[in-house]
Amino acid sequence: MTKADLVAQVAKKANLTSKASKDAVNGVFDTIADALRNREKVVVTGFGTFLVRHRASRKGRNPQTGAEIQIPASDTPGFSAGKRLKKTVKR
Repeated sequence: MTKADLVAQVAKKANLTSKASKDAVNGVFDTIADALRNREKVVVTGFGTFLVRHRASRKGRNPQTGAEIQIPASDTPGFSAGKRLKKTVKR
């Protein structure tokens, strides 16, 4: 499913216009991104939790030369599925 498909489904289920649905979907995504930028955790009960995970610096190898390199520490977005979402996906 693409973002356009998601917007269309939200418009259909919520009985919204396509533009209103697009604004709503973009608003949700922007709000989640802003919260993660501020290092906040976003909990959507039953769906899941969006959070920022920290990756420590580590040693790696250049695949072309085999030389050892230092991979710097970084922050990355993460998602943990909620109980209800897991149950929905599980058959």
